Amino acid sequence: MSLFSLSRAWPLRAAPLPDWLRQAAYTAAPWLLPLTLIVLWQTGASQGWISPQVLPPPAFVWDTLRDLATSGDLWLNTRASLQRVLVGFAVGGLLGLLLGTGMGLSRKLEAYVLPTFNALVQIPVLAWLPFVLLIVGIGEPLKYILIAKAALVPVTLNTLQGFRQANAALREVGRLYGYTRRQEVLEIVLPLATPTLFTGLRLGFTKAWLSLVVVELVASSEGLGFLIVYGRQLFQLDLVMAAVIVVGAIGYAIDRILDWAENRLIRGRPGAGLPSSEAPA
Repeated sequence: MSLFSLSRAWPLRAAPLPDWLRQAAYTAAPWLLPLTLIVLWQTGASQGWISPQVLPPPAFVWDTLRDLATSGDLWLNTRASLQRVLVGFAVGGLLGLLLGTGMGLSRKLEAYVLPTFNALVQIPVLAWLPFVLLIVGIGEPLKYILIAKAALVPVTLNTLQGFRQANAALREVGRLYGYTRRQEVLEIVLPLATPTLFTGLRLGFTKAWLSLVVVELVASSEGLGFLIVYGRQLFQLDLVMAAVIVVGAIGYAIDRILDWAENRLIRGRPGAGLPSSEAPA
């Protein structure tokens, strides 16, 4: 028998990895790409592949970030940005939940509103800027309105989708058990729609955070977007990169918080099925 035949008859099996090693590899996997980019960044800066005026070395950016934190400028600008995005997201998210719920519960309202809504959402945030600027001026309301608009779109559409994906058979069973419209929505439709609602909220916050930076780039005298513009005007790219890092870190942290809250809520909620023993007669 040839060696090739033997290898096919008795294939070699790799020993399974220990659980702790698999867990460590799973935990470390998301950090491989960022660490690789930092290493390439440091290598390019140290070897002179790119001019420091174009791409400052990581140590220089870290020193700038530390100086911003020490002087208090980082906190002042971060607080201004967080206030804007939280207010805008709260307003846009609430309106999106109400509008999506209304269209999800009423086919007539959906028929009247959804086509116009789908047409308006195709217009980007920056295209609304001159129009809103003429109405409310260049102050804080301008930023709140544009951020709220950005959050409104994904929250509305995902809320509508969540209400529409409720199982028609379960709703019919609820009617057979004598469920009222309110009980049907709260005990059947809403539990089934919860994951989609949270997806809409997470997407809404992402859109709101991106719009915040765009709005602050155009019209602001404070905030993380203002720091980016200020650094670009002075050609201090270390300041630009430091502000960009803070923007990414805060956005990622809040997204993780929303993901944790979603997992806790979904794990903690009761099943969406109908309890026969407690169902109303």
